[in-house]
Amino acid sequence: MLTFRALGPFQARHNGTLLDLGGQRQMAVLARLLVAGGRAVPVAMLIDELWPGEPPAQALSTIQGYVSRLRRALEPGRAPREEAEVLVSAPPGYALRASADQVDTWTFENAVKTGGEPAEVWDRLEAALALWRGPALAEFSDLPWAVTEAGRLEELRLIAVERRADAGLLLGHSGALVADLEAHASAHPLREEAWRLLALALYRNGRQGDALGALRRARGMLRDELGLDLGAALQRLESDMLAQAVHLDPPAEPVATRAAEPAAPRATTTEERARALPGLRIVVVDDQALVRTGLRVVLDSEPGFEIVGEAENGEQAIAVVRETAPDLVLMDIQMPRLDGLTAARRILADETPPKVVMMTTFGTDDNLYAALRAGVSGFVLKTSAPEQLITAIRAAQAGDALIDPAVTTRLIAAFAGRTNPSAPPGLAGLGDADLDLMKLVARGLTNRQIAATLAVSEHSVSQSVVKLLDHLGLFDRAQLVVTAYESGLVNPGDVGR
Repeated sequence: MLTFRALGPFQARHNGTLLDLGGQRQMAVLARLLVAGGRAVPVAMLIDELWPGEPPAQALSTIQGYVSRLRRALEPGRAPREEAEVLVSAPPGYALRASADQVDTWTFENAVKTGGEPAEVWDRLEAALALWRGPALAEFSDLPWAVTEAGRLEELRLIAVERRADAGLLLGHSGALVADLEAHASAHPLREEAWRLLALALYRNGRQGDALGALRRARGMLRDELGLDLGAALQRLESDMLAQAVHLDPPAEPVATRAAEPAAPRATTTEERARALPGLRIVVVDDQALVRTGLRVVLDSEPGFEIVGEAENGEQAIAVVRETAPDLVLMDIQMPRLDGLTAARRILADETPPKVVMMTTFGTDDNLYAALRAGVSGFVLKTSAPEQLITAIRAAQAGDALIDPAVTTRLIAAFAGRTNPSAPPGLAGLGDADLDLMKLVARGLTNRQIAATLAVSEHSVSQSVVKLLDHLGLFDRAQLVVTAYESGLVNPGDVGR
């Protein structure tokens, strides 16, 4: 049996024998097709993603040579003119044809996304986590698509750890889980689900003081790093522990069945919230018919997505949205007659608007910043791989931020210095110390780094950040960053200094 392994050193094996996949770039072709999950990857995309920025003159023939050699390695018994069955031609590119049990990443992802009884979930995720032999796709860390996929798989691994622990608590394994959950929460201190599970395991193990102490540590970490308090789920858990609520007691016997969501309040992940939501009704808006066709192909292949309308300009988009009442609008920024940004503003002004995700060809489009300020859920590049587009839409569906905070900061920095009359109130009333603190926050420093810079205690910095947010009427550090840029307090050249 032919198998592929990407959760650790990248390998292909036939009946246990390690296959020679050639050099790094040749292996990257196979890895990229594996990441596509069976979908075709156009040759042009392979070229762009294997040689970012500077593909060689003979890139096409080089890719064809890589594919030919990989086919010989994967199917050594195939006759010269016989069609390949594993690495197949799928115009305008190639695709990997394999079953889920042949690819460790596919097996792992299916295991994480499948529900069941607690004992079944426990056993399945134990086996799934055992598939990890090291960091995923580490050999290709110089390629952006591999870094993105490795990050996605790592997030799934953390979800698997937490879902396994959740099942273990339902099975009464609280004592055995404490050490693992302590390590998990310490390694990922901003994951509220990690703290919830640790506190509950401690509580059910008769360590009520330690359980409340874990929640205090979580509160301190979130305040120090993000200027935030505990989420609603952790606050309710803390209140229930103080009241010694009966539902927190260990189960008298293993739970026979498990609902789609646990009975106790919990902080859910993007993946879990997206799965819990009904099908997503989408309107696609782009002035190019070819783009709309491509998006339909991508979205039609994804379970739970339904395209309920299309439009080729902003005016049509408004009419289609009001007629079909979709859940999400995928809209191009630059269009004739009425641009996407203006159309988005009008759509979002409706009483019950859908989520709006903007599309653009260039990440430096001047309208991106204006789109974020208009209230859209984010933006995606038209050049993104199909799986990245799906992930972005799923994030918006689940109510999460579409743009990674680091990317958001870079976008804001790109348009800094343009004072906006509709921006939050100015910085009047702030002293020099407050302005210095605001600059440091806007440059991306943590409270610990700020404390070292200013030679003060970390606790003092944390309190000052909270006071600054209250004074400006802001909710979190991200809004503080926006305000710093919009007011001209920080300029693009300042970032990273």
